[in-house]
Formats: sequence, structure tokens, C-alpha cells
Amino acid sequence: MILPDTRLRQLSDPVVRVDARVRAIVEDMFETMYDAPGIGLAAIQVGVPERIVTVDVGPREAQAEGAEAEEAEREKHPLALINPEIIAASEELSVYSEGCLSIPEYYADVERPARVRIRYMDLNGETREIDADGLLATCVQHEIDHLNGVLFIDHISKLKRDRVITKFTKLAKKERDGV
Repeated sequence: MILPDTRLRQLSDPVVRVDARVRAIVEDMFETMYDAPGIGLAAIQVGVPERIVTVDVGPREAQAEGAEAEEAEREKHPLALINPEIIAASEELSVYSEGCLSIPEYYADVERPARVRIRYMDLNGETREIDADGLLATCVQHEIDHLNGVLFIDHISKLKRDRVITKFTKLAKKERDGV
């Protein structure tokens, strides 16, 4: 789903039970996220208005060997978060240049808490908590924002946000009109 799709502003519903259907959604989300390529994805971005997030901020290890390597692979560290919620956040802030699969090729510096504690259910339906900092903290906050209908551009100045929305609205209109 690409901006200005109004579903991106939709509040996602909690997952009642982690079952085969939810695990299949998560599997599809990881495939979509890796293919993009991206480091995080919220279910609403693929048209599923449920509180499901996939992230992988593991180290990128390019292993291309000359002309023989068609595609560089990276070590995967997938993390699926069902009904994630931030239960604590540091007062210390950090700034990362964020991008989004729903706002392609646009990046902006966003300030967020440097560390967060997240409560979520895993793929077995077990409640877990993790402490996140650095890129993982930023990515999880970004994706949880999606579940609440918030985009990373909502964290930048109104002027910049309005420019981005106008640009993507015009692109969508051109695409609709076949121009």
C-alpha cells in the first residue's frame, strides 16, 4: 500500500488468537519485507488491519563474489510481534533517517526515544517482553505507529509532510489517469 492510500491511516485491530492464519500472514509479511527490501513491515501495509509487525534489523552481510554472485544475501534475524505495545520508553532521544515501503524513496530524520521496552505475543501466542535500542527501537516504534494509523512523516514538520503528501497524491492521480 502506497501513500495516499487512506487505509494507512486506519487503526489496526488486536489479534485475538495466534493460529495458522496469523502465522501464514506473518510468513507472507516476511517474504514481502525481504523482497522489498525492508527492515520492518506492519500488516496494514499489506492490507491486513491487524496488530502484526515483522522486523529484521540483523547485520547485513553481503557475500557477493565477483560476477558469479547475482544477488548479495544477508544473514536473517526475523522477529514477529503480535499485538506489540511500548510499555516503557527512555527520556533520551535518538535521530535516525527513516524511510518507509509505503512512501517509497523518501527519507527524513525522525527523533524517537532511544530505548523502548515492548510487550508482544510471539508466534506461539506466548506473551514476551524485549528491550530494544538503536535501529531496532526505531524500527519497532515506526511499525507500531503504522498499527495506530501514524506514518513517519507525521513526525516531521508540517511543511515537509504537506510536500510529501502532495507529491504522492499527484503520483497516484497520474497512475489512476494512466498518464
